[in-house]
Amino acid sequence: MANNLRLGKQWGLRRMATPAGHFTMVALDQRPPIASLIARKQGIAPADVAFADMVAVKRVLVDVLGPHASAMLFDPNYAFPAGLKKLPAHTGLVVTLEDHRFRDQPGGRLSHSIKDWSVEKIKRAGGDGVKVLAWYRPDADADIVAHQQRYVAEIGEQCRVHDIPLVLELLVYPFPKSERHTTDYVESPEKLPELVLDSVREFAKPHYGVDLFKLESPLPGASLPAHGDSAESRQAQALFDQMGGICRDAGIPWVMLSAGVTPQQFLRVMAYAYAAGAHGFLAGRAVWWEALQQFPDLAGFEAQLRREGTATLAELAALTARAGNAWQADYSAFDTLKAEGEFCLAYAG
Repeated sequence: MANNLRLGKQWGLRRMATPAGHFTMVALDQRPPIASLIARKQGIAPADVAFADMVAVKRVLVDVLGPHASAMLFDPNYAFPAGLKKLPAHTGLVVTLEDHRFRDQPGGRLSHSIKDWSVEKIKRAGGDGVKVLAWYRPDADADIVAHQQRYVAEIGEQCRVHDIPLVLELLVYPFPKSERHTTDYVESPEKLPELVLDSVREFAKPHYGVDLFKLESPLPGASLPAHGDSAESRQAQALFDQMGGICRDAGIPWVMLSAGVTPQQFLRVMAYAYAAGAHGFLAGRAVWWEALQQFPDLAGFEAQLRREGTATLAELAALTARAGNAWQADYSAFDTLKAEGEFCLAYAG
C-alpha cells in the first residue's frame, strides 16, 4: 500500500501546483543563456562571468516572480544561494540535478549530474521535486541512447527511494559536426515531431518513474500558426494531441517549456497544449528574457520585470486557469485501510 500512496511524491506535486491543481511554474535554473548574456554585455568570455553577477540576476528573478509562481525551478550552484531566503513559503521548490555541461559525442549527446549533487541532497535541502533534463534522440547511436535511458531510470529509482517527484524535461538536439554529419545539423520541422513524440513515448514507460513531464512543442514554437480552425492549425493540434494522449495513457501530468520563444508565441504554444490536456507550464525566458536585456542595470532589470514579466506570468496563469487540465493528488489507497497501525506498518518498508 505504501508504494501506491507515494505520499512524498503526492505532496511534492501538490506543493508545485496551485490550489486548483495547475502548474504555473517559473524556471531560473538556466546557466549558459544567462552567462552568455552577461558576458556579451561585459565584453568577456562566458567562462569569466563572476559568480556574484549570476547570483544577482537570479536574486531579482526570485524576488519579483516568486510570489506569482506556483513553484520555481532552482539550480543549486547559483539560484539556491541567490534566492532561497526570498522564495515565498507558499511557492514550491523544484531543483535541478543535471549539469549544463553535457558531453557531445559523434553519435549523440550525454547527460550527467552536477558534481557533488544528488536526489538525496535535493530532498534533504527541502526540494519539492527533482528536475532532470535528458537530451534525447531515438536515432542517436545505440550506446548514447542506452546511456540516456539508464541515466533517467537510475534517477527515477532514487526518486522512488526518497519519495520525491521526478520532473523529466526532454529536449531533441542537433547532431554535432562529425564524419556522420559533415555540416552543422539543424532539425527540419518535418523530422522534429517524430523525434519529440518518440522520446515522450519511451520515457512514459513505468520503469523510468516520471511523475511530471516538462515537454517541448512538437513543432517549432516560433512558427506555430494561430490556434484556430485552419488546416495548418488542425495539423499542429493533431501533433499536440498525440503528445497529450501518450501522457494521458501513462497517467503522467505534463507541462510545457518555453524554449526561448517570445511571450506571445508561448501563449500560442499553450493554447495548443491545453487543448491537448496539458496541466500547466514551466517557463523561463518567455517570462524574463526581455527584461534581462537591461543588465548590468539591475534596477532597470527589476523595474521592467515587475512591469512586463509579471504581466506575462499573469496572462499565462489566466489562460491556465481557464483552459488547463487540473491535476489532483490521488489518496485513494487510504480507502483500503481497515485497522489502526496498518498504515504505519505498510509505510515501514
